[in-house]
Amino acid sequence: MKINTKRNLYLVSALLLVSTLNSCKRDDGLFPVPTTSISDKNVFDTPARIEGVVNGIYKSLKAASLYGGRYLLYQDVRGEDFINVTANSYTAYESWNNSYSSGSNDINNLWSAAYTTINGANILIAALSPGTEVIGTELSKAYIAEAKFLRAVSYFSLVTVFAQPYNKDQGASPGLPLRLQAEVDGNNNDLARSTVAQVYKQILSDLDEAEKDLPENYSTALLNTTRAHKNTARAFKTRVYLTINNYAKVLEEAKKIVPQQIAPFKAQQGVANELQTDITAIFGGNYTTPESILSMPASTTDALSGQSAVGYVYLVNKEYYLNPNGILNDTQWRQADKRRSLLQASGDKQYLKKYAKASPYVDYIPVIRYAEVLLNYAEAAAQAEQLTIAGSLLKAVHQRSDASFEFPGAALASKTDILEAIAKERRIELLGEGLRGHDLLRQLKELPAKGDANIQTPSIPITAQNYIFPAPNTELAANKLFN
Repeated sequence: MKINTKRNLYLVSALLLVSTLNSCKRDDGLFPVPTTSISDKNVFDTPARIEGVVNGIYKSLKAASLYGGRYLLYQDVRGEDFINVTANSYTAYESWNNSYSSGSNDINNLWSAAYTTINGANILIAALSPGTEVIGTELSKAYIAEAKFLRAVSYFSLVTVFAQPYNKDQGASPGLPLRLQAEVDGNNNDLARSTVAQVYKQILSDLDEAEKDLPENYSTALLNTTRAHKNTARAFKTRVYLTINNYAKVLEEAKKIVPQQIAPFKAQQGVANELQTDITAIFGGNYTTPESILSMPASTTDALSGQSAVGYVYLVNKEYYLNPNGILNDTQWRQADKRRSLLQASGDKQYLKKYAKASPYVDYIPVIRYAEVLLNYAEAAAQAEQLTIAGSLLKAVHQRSDASFEFPGAALASKTDILEAIAKERRIELLGEGLRGHDLLRQLKELPAKGDANIQTPSIPITAQNYIFPAPNTELAANKLFN
């Protein structure tokens, strides 16, 4: 079957998305080798060019303002575990002290990066539906599944910061403009916001459909880490369902990739995702272990630089240090814990060095790891009063890095206590990976006060206007139905 006759409209936007589309081999992952610029009339005419469009969507997701690292930064510094030093508006200070406005660069760039990814996904879905003889039906379905997964991740990233938490009113609040059509001009800018619940419904629909048609695995560890497969969709669903307090569905999805009830835990279908023995190997060492379910790679040809790079912000320029009154000195995080080697001391302060590559900053940025899935599973199990499995999952994550640590009996004896231990474990294990601000909002907790003698910010209650990010000026100016 030939590609849809409206293809040429999609191609214009596809070219804008990818800049100059590149030919690539499947084992190149997200590192396509440039060949020549091509016309908008034949961008979908060869397998390599079609895969170039797929890679372009991933490239949009790993934009500096999104999963290139800064989105993780925005989320983490909203919590209580980092203290700002520089008051630099270019390195997320406005997120740290909750002072974003609609004109803030961070706000506009994040929104733009996510919707660019979404539109890229829409373009590919429209162009390859219901399939093309160039690559065949099955590969067309797999690429569409990747596009739907990336669209879901982008919408989730937006709805969790630009809209009220789902758990505040079961998603009745205004959410986002739900753009599901390929756009190639400004004629369809006006679109009212769907509710938060409707956005989550679309996210979960995309993830379910992606899981169905994504491959079980790829031919290399690199591709298993940098391209979505079935377990990637399953893992991300545990995050989404946990966000909306649907614990039964968290358990259902988690059991697909964590089938055992006792350690060691390991996926038995698709990619054999599992914890690695040494967490430090994941950061700055072997980026493509089975623990890294999805990461955004970088190479010297597409690396970020300066203030765009999260490694520069956290470590090189030392703009945030670990709050001594936060998780850093909690008794659950002992000095013997291997995860402390992911910190760097400078004077009397500790700085995060998960992203420790020097310029040109080619660290892989994690989107989701197996350790998070275990903790998502543990939290849902605890909420469901399945305390034995919750404790086993919690201990597997913690004792991977501190084998001799024993949780006090009381910490695992009740639902309340084990949930507190899991919450602390998330702050230790996932420090700097973009989850703390998200966890506070989904649990309807205030954004905490923090600071030192030089710089401070007050707590933000859940009723405050700045509890969530403001809509960007770019959207407000272009979309007359946004309200």
